Parts: sequence; structure tokens; C-alpha cells
Amino acid sequence: MRTSRGPWLLAGVAAGVAGLATSYFVAMAMTIRESPVVAVAELVIRLTPGAVAEWAIELLGTADKPFLVAMVLLITLGLFAYAGRLAARAWWAPAIVYGALAAFGAVAVMVQRGAAAADLLPVAVGFVTWLITLSLLTEPMRRAVAAEQAGTAEPTLGASTRRSVLIRGAVITTVAATAAVVGQVVGRGRRHVEETRRLLRLNGTTPAVVPAEVRVGVEGVSPWMTPNADFYRIHTAIVVPTIEPVNWQLRIHGMVDRELVISYEELVARRFTESWITLNCVSNPVGGPLIGNAWWSGVRIADLLAEVGVHPDADAVLQTSEDGWTCGTPLAAMTDGRDALLAVAMNGEPLPIDHGFPVRTIVPGLYGYVSATKWVVDYEVTRFDRIEAYWTQRGWGERGPVKMSSRVEVPRSGAEVLAGEVRVGGTAWAQHTGIRAVEVAVDGGAWQPAEVGGAPSDDTWVQWAATVTVEPGDHVVRVRAIDKTGRVQTGVEQDVLPDGATGWHARDFTATKA
Repeated sequence: MRTSRGPWLLAGVAAGVAGLATSYFVAMAMTIRESPVVAVAELVIRLTPGAVAEWAIELLGTADKPFLVAMVLLITLGLFAYAGRLAARAWWAPAIVYGALAAFGAVAVMVQRGAAAADLLPVAVGFVTWLITLSLLTEPMRRAVAAEQAGTAEPTLGASTRRSVLIRGAVITTVAATAAVVGQVVGRGRRHVEETRRLLRLNGTTPAVVPAEVRVGVEGVSPWMTPNADFYRIHTAIVVPTIEPVNWQLRIHGMVDRELVISYEELVARRFTESWITLNCVSNPVGGPLIGNAWWSGVRIADLLAEVGVHPDADAVLQTSEDGWTCGTPLAAMTDGRDALLAVAMNGEPLPIDHGFPVRTIVPGLYGYVSATKWVVDYEVTRFDRIEAYWTQRGWGERGPVKMSSRVEVPRSGAEVLAGEVRVGGTAWAQHTGIRAVEVAVDGGAWQPAEVGGAPSDDTWVQWAATVTVEPGDHVVRVRAIDKTGRVQTGVEQDVLPDGATGWHARDFTATKA
């Protein structure tokens, strides 16, 4: 009986899953944003070195967080199976494994922003569930082992023992599944916030109308306005915060003459500023997709900072998200006249939840990791020499100005086109400086000017297009931009770490005879 490990391993897994289910149910019933499993995954993200995090984003894209949660669950299931195996040796041994798991889960929960002692209840319930369910599942096997040792039973699992284990396992599995489903129903907070968002009407916002002059008319070039559903999403939250507007507030404090706490109602009652702004991620490789352009509506941050009276020696604002994420933003970029906003709408609609509803920060000319805080709830006016933020702790640059860049989008890499005159096109950007010109080169030849679409401000990207003449065969087209100061985009290749990638983007294609 002791040598038959399978039933003990399965018992350990079943008990473990039951504990996770009850823990999840309690977390949802208490409207805690993160279950212990999610909290552990987010702690792993916080402890991951910047280079490793960047590698994961590049390899997995937006699937990085689901992959991490899956890995946490697989490792946890392995430990559950090990606890079941230990139960075959001594009744108290699994408590060591469960205790270690619960302790790690408790630490992960308590390091979350705004965590309270009550948030440990799901962990405690899960721990107790593990102990009770494993005891219930293994009790028939223990009796069989005792009978075997006494010489009153065969050294195998008898039919009655197997039946008892199966019945108990089925009951526990059903209860666990029911708890998980009920937890999902109970945890309908996101759906309620989504409904609130859908019904929200923001006076002072206008629909997003794309100016006609921005298009260059080349099919396949990215739309100048990025639809909300297609706008890139990069954040560290496993489960994004869901905040009812009535519960949102922003505190501005630190090196100021007077603190300010502003509610959502008070914020949206102010005069709105609306602007086209292109936002991109520092993790975007040359030619990468982590960039988008939208019509943002919100309140100018400079006006709020003027009200609180910023001390003259301050040079940074430490922003904090509802999920605890932080970034340090140059104070000058929030007060120098650019449209730095507390944004409440995106492309004429209330912010999507995944993009920061109800309020996020937008600062033109800076990468998102130092400026674009979603679900923002706190501004601390301070100095860079007094703070460390989430990504700067992981080796990224401190101030994060956007680097001029461009990309070829047409033709697609590996495409076949007819030899002769070929239309090529793409996008270029240098937020808060602006693009003056774009040039292309084929097969390492001379640079030739491209047509550049219009732009309502220097804070947006531009579309570009050119006609090149090619013979049959394989070709490579490269692009570079020139900003409004006359600076030419560098061809020196640099990785995204520590402050953004550089280099000329290129696409290969094949020209065929007609």
C-alpha cells in the first residue's frame, strides 16, 4: 500500500485544488482584487529582473501574464502532489508544505498596495481547506495501511477503499468546482464597473474625428487613429484594477504648499483639454507594434500642480497606480505647456478598463514607463534623487524621453510585388518634437525623400509613403526620419534596455516579372 504512490499523489492534488477554489471564493466574496494565486504571480513579476521581464515580453507578448499564472499553478500542483506523497509517510508532513505555500501566499498578498490584515483570510481558508480535505481523502487509505500492517488485509487497495476514496474525491471536486464558479459569479465587480463605464456620459468631450490630411493613401499602413481595441496594452497587473468612478480619488502631496485630494466628480467638472497624442512603450523594438495614436480627453495636470504650489526645488512626480505600480515623471514635462493630461476618455469614449478607467496619466514625449500611469491614484511631488520607481529599480533609464523612430509597414516582410514602380509606406514619430521628413533607401542605395502625411500637432506620429523602382529579384527597403530640429534618426542599433531601441527599420520583399 505504501509503495502505491498514485492514490496519494492524486489525493494531494485534489486537496490542493480544493484549497485554491475556496481561497478564490473567499477573495471574490470579499471583493479583494487579487486572489492569492494572482498575488503570487504579481510578486514574481515585481522580483523579476528588468532584462528577464523584457525577454518575456518580447517572446510572449500579451500572453506573458497568462503564461506566468499557468506556471505558478503548475508548480503549485507539483507541490500539492508532493504533499500527498508525504502524507503516505506521516500525517503531519503535508502541513509543512502547506504552511510554506501559505506563508509565501501571505507575503505576496501583504506586499500589495493597500493590503490589510483582512486580505489574509483567503490564504487562511485555503490552508485550512488543504489540511481538512487531504485528511478526508487519505483517511480510507490510512485505515487500509493500518489493516495491512496488522495482517488483517491484503497489501493492495481493496474495492471498498477505492470506492470510499473515489466518492470522497468526487464530492470534494464538486464542492471545489462549485466554489470556483460561485466565486466567479460573486466576483462580478468588473462587469459592474464595465456597465458603469458604458452608461457614463462625459460632458465636455467630443468625438474623435481624424483629419483628412494625415492619410497618405497606402493600403496596409497602420490607421492613423488606433482603435481602442487594437491599442497596445503593457502593464504589470495580473488582474487589472476595477474602480467605480464614485470611489476614485487622486491625492497630490509631497513638496507642495498645500495638499489636494480630488474626486472623479470634481475632476470631470473641470474644463477638458483634448489632444491627439501618440503613446509608445520603451519595450518596443525597432519596427515593433507597441505604439498607438488616440484622441485623449482630460484635465491638464499643470493646472492642478499650479493649485497646490510646487516647491521650486522639486523636479519629479512619483505616480502610483491603484495596483501599486509606480513611475517617476519629470516635473518639467508636466508643466512646460505640453498637453500632459489626467485623461478620462480615449477616442471619444470613457477609458476602457484595460487602459486605466476611470483616470490615467498621459504625457506627450515620454515613454509610458515613466509617465502613462493607468488607474492613477497618487501624485507625490518630489525629487529624482529621493525616489526609485518600478522600472528604474530594474535597470531602466530615469527620465524616458521618446526616441525618434520610423518603420516600414508596406510591403510586408517576405511579400511578393510586381517589378517596376512599387509603393512603400509606414509611420514615423518623434513626439513633442515632430517629424519634418522621412527618407527611404533600397538595397543600401541612396536615400530618397518620402511623402509625409499631415499632423495636427508634434505629439502624434505621421504616415509616410514613397514610390521606388525595383528590378525582379529580392530587395530590402529601409527607412529613417528627420525631426523638426533637423536631427537625423540614427542607424546605430541599440536594444530597448535601458531607455529605448534605436536603428533603421527594414523590410525584405521580392519583385517578380509581370
